Amino acid sequence: MYNRDTIFIIGDSKASQKNPITLRFHQFFLGLIVDRTNGRIVDAECSATIQLTVQFIRTIFVGRFINDPEIIEEIEQRYFGSSQKALIVAYQDARKKYNQIVAALST
Repeated sequence: MYNRDTIFIIGDSKASQKNPITLRFHQFFLGLIVDRTNGRIVDAECSATIQLTVQFIRTIFVGRFINDPEIIEEIEQRYFGSSQKALIVAYQDARKKYNQIVAALST
């Protein structure tokens, strides 16, 4: 399904204690499939309690470049779920891991 140039990255963070995601998963996870040759996000999924959330979050990420500085702004302007901050932190964690992986692979 995914070509050999893609890599899978998980970003994680803590959601608030009262968040249903925390009650179910204990953390918030954002999984990204990224083309390591150019940084384009091919697919995305997260630990949400309803499928509509996963589908919506996918529209924010898929087709964008992982280092696009406007992704956080788009999350802040479009995603008003209780896990907004957790999503931003998980994205930042995934972006950091991607950049470390790509740097290690290029040496």
